[in-house]
Amino acid sequence: MNPCNGFANGSLQVNDSRALLRARMSVRRNELDARQRVSAAAGLLHSLEALPEFLTDTHVAGYWTVRGELPLNLAVASLHRRDQRYFLPVLGEARQLGFAEYVQGGPLTSNRFGIPEPEVPATELRHAQDMDVILLPLLAFDRAGHRLGTGGGWYDSSLAFLRDATRPAVPLLVGIGYAFQEVTAIPTEPWDVPLDYIATDEELIACVATTAASE
Repeated sequence: MNPCNGFANGSLQVNDSRALLRARMSVRRNELDARQRVSAAAGLLHSLEALPEFLTDTHVAGYWTVRGELPLNLAVASLHRRDQRYFLPVLGEARQLGFAEYVQGGPLTSNRFGIPEPEVPATELRHAQDMDVILLPLLAFDRAGHRLGTGGGWYDSSLAFLRDATRPAVPLLVGIGYAFQEVTAIPTEPWDVPLDYIATDEELIACVATTAASE
């Protein structure tokens, strides 16, 4: 059994809470109109530009926006203006993500979930450890850096090497979401990998500082 499915002993109640939260946030996110998404993308860029690593680090990974996720188009354009390299995730074996550089107009192929990925040879894929910053999509978050994704477990599996690391570390993990996706506390699981920062359309949240202050 894959633990990322959330059905380890004693976790059924937690899994139910996470499933309900996913459903609620998915509906609310899909209700946004084009004008709201454009405005949110501008607000997100302002938040990201308050993070020094976003302005200077060479290898920045993000995501291809689907299902109402906060658009990264302005953030990607900002990176390219500074000659930073932007990477997209590519599904691999054993729930491990590879990362391929995104080139405007370059060939893309849809993965098993219908999400576009750069079409590159496997030898050109980078590992999560090769990224300086990773921008992660989410459905909900709390200020301690806990992230609720879609439930596939791809990011948690690929970033497991950070779970016991002193944070922040490399890559720096930055959750991307709308401000309304914030909740008081995300129900957590042992395999969850916490975020270092969260960038929303309204602010940049330093999760490490928040976590340290609560200890």
